[in-house]
Amino acid sequence: MSGVSVLGVRHHGPGSARAVRRELERLRPDAILIEGPPEADALVTLAPGMEPPVALLAHVPGAPARAAFWPFAVFSPEWQAILYGTAAGIPVRFCDLPAAHSLADDPPDDPPDDPPDEPGVLTDPIGALAAAAGYDDPERWWEDVVEHRSGDTPFEVIAEAMAAVREGHQPDEREARREAYMRKTLRAAIKQGYGRIAVICGAWHVPALTAPLPPAAADNALLRGLPKVKAELTWVPWTYGRLASWSGYGAGITSPGWYHHLFEAPDQPVERWLARAAGVLREEGLAVSSAHVIESVRLAHGLATLRGRPLAGLGEVTEAARAVLCEGDDLAVELIQRRMVVGDRLGHVSDGTPMVPLQRDLREQQRRLKLKPEALDREIDLDLRKPLDLDRSHLLHRLGLLGVEWGTPGQARGKGTFRETWTLRWRPEHDLALIEHAALGTTVAAAAAQRARDLAGESSAALADLTSLVERCLLADLPQALPDVLAVLSAKAALDTDVTSLMAALPAMVRAHRYGDVRGTSAEGLAVIVRSMLERIRAGLPVAVTGLDDDAAADLLKHVDAVHSAVALLSDEGAAGDGAGPRERWLGTLRSISDRQDLHGLIEGRLTRILLDSGELDDAGDRMSRAMSRGQAPARAAAWVEGFLAGGGLLLVHDPRLLGLVDGWLSGLSGEQFTDVLPLLRRTFGGFAAPERRAIGERLRSSGREEGAGEQDVDERRAAAAVATVLTIIGRGDG
Repeated sequence: MSGVSVLGVRHHGPGSARAVRRELERLRPDAILIEGPPEADALVTLAPGMEPPVALLAHVPGAPARAAFWPFAVFSPEWQAILYGTAAGIPVRFCDLPAAHSLADDPPDDPPDDPPDEPGVLTDPIGALAAAAGYDDPERWWEDVVEHRSGDTPFEVIAEAMAAVREGHQPDEREARREAYMRKTLRAAIKQGYGRIAVICGAWHVPALTAPLPPAAADNALLRGLPKVKAELTWVPWTYGRLASWSGYGAGITSPGWYHHLFEAPDQPVERWLARAAGVLREEGLAVSSAHVIESVRLAHGLATLRGRPLAGLGEVTEAARAVLCEGDDLAVELIQRRMVVGDRLGHVSDGTPMVPLQRDLREQQRRLKLKPEALDREIDLDLRKPLDLDRSHLLHRLGLLGVEWGTPGQARGKGTFRETWTLRWRPEHDLALIEHAALGTTVAAAAAQRARDLAGESSAALADLTSLVERCLLADLPQALPDVLAVLSAKAALDTDVTSLMAALPAMVRAHRYGDVRGTSAEGLAVIVRSMLERIRAGLPVAVTGLDDDAAADLLKHVDAVHSAVALLSDEGAAGDGAGPRERWLGTLRSISDRQDLHGLIEGRLTRILLDSGELDDAGDRMSRAMSRGQAPARAAAWVEGFLAGGGLLLVHDPRLLGLVDGWLSGLSGEQFTDVLPLLRRTFGGFAAPERRAIGERLRSSGREEGAGEQDVDERRAAAAVATVLTIIGRGDG
């Protein structure tokens, strides 16, 4: 195999990438073999039109858990070999175990985007050698020990080192099969007549691919009978953040942004890096001058000299930036780490890349709606009255139904229901989710509609889940799915006898009903279901409030408040035979329940407050007086107060009678009783806003002054004994 050159590399290493490029230009091979899945051979020609980082995605159709990524950055040696081969017109092939075999194993416990583990394989042997030599940066070790060394070529040195590291090593079954397939591919290339072959692989595998090779029959025996599945491959965008957290194939790196810089700026990398860091800090409003940059460069070079290194590495430039540019501020150092050391770069694939129709439709919509995928968080505000923003909202909600969480909804700024706020961040695994749902439809809208139908048809779907699904269909503008979802919801609601589940489901239905006005979406059929659910809630609520303990009462109260807020959104057009609207009928139910004597104090107090705020009561003071009479247990009275005052204390500020009742009740408690009810009272009054608590205190103090204004002056004769005692205590008894 005199014409075969095996170039052992560190995956994602700028030093390795430069060395591979130079060695290929020197060797001028007529075939290049690269560690990777051979099913991707046909995709190699697409590489020049892409912007790394990108990744090869292998997946099994219909089995999203069986998927693997092979990421590449501009500083990956394999990527540079691909670019060299395609530019020179040289055949470039992948030589690792086919994805059809590697994905046929049972899915690992790791997340689905992690390729199969390689037990027993030292995933970063160059990193291990660098650590043994006392280096914290494997690329700096490579530069110092390999590329700056005269004599032997770097790859011969690496081959010798790996042979020493692997001495006595017995590969496990998976590793043995991988290396057997690499040798099989190499033999096939030689048989096809290629005279000069360059093999680019992880340094660990170099000894297994250099002469003398084992017999071909032995390798064929290892590969015979391997399980196999249908695997499809394509290119997908990748991110440096994902590359930094990678835990599978190729070994993750902690500083992809730094490695990108080393590859792109081989001349004066320290000076250029620290100048960029200063720019990042200035963008955040921090005062960083040119003098700071000069001094930080001097410090970085000085540290490298003290440590015996020919050039400052990441450790030195980080320490220099911390001490000089950031003046010891860890937050500023973290900013440099996030923006530069890791980086926010998101790759792009070419238009000719194989995609499922769902991916292509999304790409077209991203262009039409001017929503560019980015790796960093980007916040957008949408005004739903504008057609462009409304279409953007529809797209983001549809993707959410498909599990593509490109956008995370936030709290809209300003008032009104015409605004939405989203935080956008594209992740590589979103492409996998699109591929997973490709069978649902050729467009995002069609796939989201079918996904909604599938979710509604699941037997485990609860009533609250179905109402939430209706809401999501309206937000996503999926009228084609709405009738099917509503039919399932109507059938489920008709059979559900649990009033609390109906109460939990109603608010989402009411919000959905309003979208016909707010978003221009038809909501036909929702009104009938809403009215039906409300009537069943009214019928079941009197039974639901009976015999509740403290926890059950608190839980039910949340549902009562939610239903009351939802009913307030409904138009009060007469819907029943008596001409009463939903709000009037709901309040009538609450009024009849509030007169019962067997209610939990929390429930009775809250219903009293709701009816008072709605203008349905004129005897709230009398009800409070009865609740706090001596015949009531202090704990029940405290629960009544908690329910009545939940949500704010302004009522006590503006109603002196109610404040006086609470004050009088508290003043009349014994010490033991006050201690018993104190936790409830602290929870009640602690929930008030600070201005409310202050105003209540001022009210009480002013009322105390008014009551004391008519009292007689202090009787000095009666107070004389107490005064004398105090004077004695402070040492002035003679006076």
